[in-house]
Amino acid sequence: MSTRIGIIMGSISDLRVMNAALDFLKEQNIDFEVEIVSAHRTPEKMLEYAKSAKSKGLKVIIAAAGGAAHLPGMVAASTPLPVIGVPIKSSNSIDGWDSVLSILQMPGGVPVATVALDGAKNAAILAAQILATSDDEIANQMEQYKRDLVQKVDDMNAELRSK
Repeated sequence: MSTRIGIIMGSISDLRVMNAALDFLKEQNIDFEVEIVSAHRTPEKMLEYAKSAKSKGLKVIIAAAGGAAHLPGMVAASTPLPVIGVPIKSSNSIDGWDSVLSILQMPGGVPVATVALDGAKNAAILAAQILATSDDEIANQMEQYKRDLVQKVDDMNAELRSK
């Protein structure tokens, strides 16, 4: 299976949040690559990553960043692929709002699908759902995942009623 999801983050410190995405994709057996790509410290690397992503076979990019959080938007400006932004509440963040707004408030023509602050798992689920539009195996996995969520709620209600 070829790698279809690229996961990039601005710093190794973002991995504490992004592990939730990596874990979900591993559980679903969906291949991905992961790399540190900083919009501010390695802008040439960021542009090369974004411009070469489609030719490498990637179908979607998850880009996580804290603080000023320019990585998702700059990548989205440089690739035709869908980009999912994960705002990170980092040590230099203003309660995470700077990251959220930097990723969420993109200009017309350069969309970034944005998940909640530190919402790495949802980014991975959304990436899998994007792949599911053209991959029946992943679509079946996502349908099962949704059924499992329903079962978890049913189990919680059964536990609640037993008290």
